[in-house]
Amino acid sequence: MSDIQRHHTNARMSRVVVHNGTVYIGGQTADDRSQDITGQTQQVLAKIDGYLKDAGIDKSRLLSAQVWLKDIESDFAGMNAMWDAWTSPGNTPTRATVESRLAAPDLLVEIAVIAAAN
Repeated sequence: MSDIQRHHTNARMSRVVVHNGTVYIGGQTADDRSQDITGQTQQVLAKIDGYLKDAGIDKSRLLSAQVWLKDIESDFAGMNAMWDAWTSPGNTPTRATVESRLAAPDLLVEIAVIAAAN
């Protein structure tokens, strides 16, 4: 049986869980919610970069991503512009993007990823 490692844990959740060679990073949102979709997406991707680094890997190891947008019609292109600039060329993960009511009305995007550990 593989050990489960939990990082950045509080009473409700772990931000990162590593198990059996896979790194799971829970949904990330922007801290500065006054920013538009570009700014919020940049913040979220920076958080993901930090958690990947904590796990000893980088975005070239991504396997899958789930993206939730508050308003897909208004924000899909802006989020994609940031996503396309951020992803590792030739190493893009599978991805699903949907419109969803998020946890707070000023959140525009939330992203969760799964990556392969080294």
